[in-house]
Amino acid sequence: MTTLFVRHEVSDYATWRKTYDAFAPVQKANGVIADAVYRAADNPNDVTVTHEFATLEAAQAFGQLEELRTAMRTGGVLGAPKVWLTDKA
Repeated sequence: MTTLFVRHEVSDYATWRKTYDAFAPVQKANGVIADAVYRAADNPNDVTVTHEFATLEAAQAFGQLEELRTAMRTGGVLGAPKVWLTDKA
């Protein structure tokens, strides 16, 4: 199991969340098994998202989707996100 972590700041959490929730069918169609959203305690617009995949390759392919980049822009992501992949030990 591979987990993709993405941390980024958004201009407005409520706007970002609507875009994120609407993107769920694309996530499922591209191998996302489970997901979670976290907000920093001191900044509600500092968001970390996790997506779980069966394989590293599926996670990498998801991260390259043009639809993902478009959704992030539409949702108000500010700057470049910090992205990392992990395998469950």
